[in-house]
Amino acid sequence: MTDAWSQRAEAFRESPMHREGPDLDLLVEWCDPGHGVKVLDVATGGGHVARRLREHGCTVVTVDPAPGMGPDVVSSAEELPFQDGSFDVVTCRIAAHHFQDIRGAIAEMARVAQHLVVIEDNVFSDERVEEAERLRDPTHVRCYSEKEWKEMLAEGGLEVEQLEHFERHPVVDDWLARVQTPPAAAERVRELLADHTHDGVLTLKSIVVRARRSQK
Repeated sequence: MTDAWSQRAEAFRESPMHREGPDLDLLVEWCDPGHGVKVLDVATGGGHVARRLREHGCTVVTVDPAPGMGPDVVSSAEELPFQDGSFDVVTCRIAAHHFQDIRGAIAEMARVAQHLVVIEDNVFSDERVEEAERLRDPTHVRCYSEKEWKEMLAEGGLEVEQLEHFERHPVVDDWLARVQTPPAAAERVRELLADHTHDGVLTLKSIVVRARRSQK
């Protein structure tokens, strides 16, 4: 998985869907950014969250399992090499559906956060979409529903404060090319996602969640 993501680094740095959008704007806003705020960006990918937060004066440490993404620290989300409460805020955007142990990753993010964990990810739609996601990119594990996210965050010792839904609209051909989906698999993906596609543009749904470390 790591080698595959290193090879994809430039594509994700240049991806309009990852580089900008109202979902990214809100995630940054919900971090309460400012000078002196210390943030850990988990699975930083193209580094778009980190870039935006640094523009607001935050001190940001980036983590990613793929060396090619150029993170400050190479590490999985499930085993973060930091002490408890090392950061004011922990962020993770459009990556959690790749985590092998989602609950372990949430527990780790909660452990190293003093105050907030702010996450965005694709939400579960139906099993056809899940099959399409796995065919498009074998590193996909699973998307989760809003209910599942709330339950997992609570299990991790986090209290959900705010949650908002978004739609993103990638061009299907670009979305497939970004992870170099083989032609036969790409054709099947298009078939599976026909109900979610219009004029070559796909509708993907995501949620942004702001959760606070429980004081109980």
